[in-house]
Amino acid sequence: MNNPKISVVMPNYNCARFLRESIEGVLTQTFIDFEFIIVDDGSTDNSWEIISKQAKKDKRILAIRNENNQRICKTLNKGIGIANGEYIARMDSDDVANPNWLETVLDFMERAENEKVGVCGANFFLIDEAGKKIGEKKFPESDLSCRESFWFRNPFGHNTVLIRKKCFSDFGYYDENFIYAEDLELWMRFGQKYKFYNIQEDLVNYRISGGNSVLKNQRAMIINTLKARDKATKEYGYVINLKGHIFFWGTWMMQWLPVKFVFWIFNLLKKK
Repeated sequence: MNNPKISVVMPNYNCARFLRESIEGVLTQTFIDFEFIIVDDGSTDNSWEIISKQAKKDKRILAIRNENNQRICKTLNKGIGIANGEYIARMDSDDVANPNWLETVLDFMERAENEKVGVCGANFFLIDEAGKKIGEKKFPESDLSCRESFWFRNPFGHNTVLIRKKCFSDFGYYDENFIYAEDLELWMRFGQKYKFYNIQEDLVNYRISGGNSVLKNQRAMIINTLKARDKATKEYGYVINLKGHIFFWGTWMMQWLPVKFVFWIFNLLKKK
């Protein structure tokens, strides 16, 4: 597709078990003017076979394969770099979008009064490996509340967002020095010019599974999150308040806590 309204970018690494369902969740959207860029990051399971078959069935799919695993940021940047859409949407290969996801978020972004909003997300349901709903995750609604949450949590569900492509033109792509928290760093960079918003509807189903890389690498996640916040204060002009300072150093201390305890805290925060 030459000029689709939206480019949906889905990175994948060894998610064959859930991949078909995730792809179908995008293909069955009520909004249909999109291209679907799936970048397989050197999977060792049968992911590429699944992606290739789906691409033959639907011309909106552009399938790309990394010969070697290049990690999330390079993989996302590759997809965004070839995207033709006015907007970039993100979807993970183990999550499932509700049919009205793109239509709902695009409708908000296209309103004249929201032209300064660069990133718009939504709430999501938590599902288990079998697809059963086990909870809900709500995100801050207004631009101000999103900015206030930078120091305490990620203000967006990465798999729900619609981003104006010009945000990337103005401020660059994902920072490839980050292993985790690459999205938090990106939001804070975009926030130098653009506003934020979260629609208070559950538009995506976020899967909690044993293969979730964030759950497996707690300390790396903590270190990268602190790195993103530190970079924002030093390079992007953000000012952290007293409460933020306390939370910052409290988070820093968590990297030395027992893994089981950190895992418990992480799960508690995910449900907030």
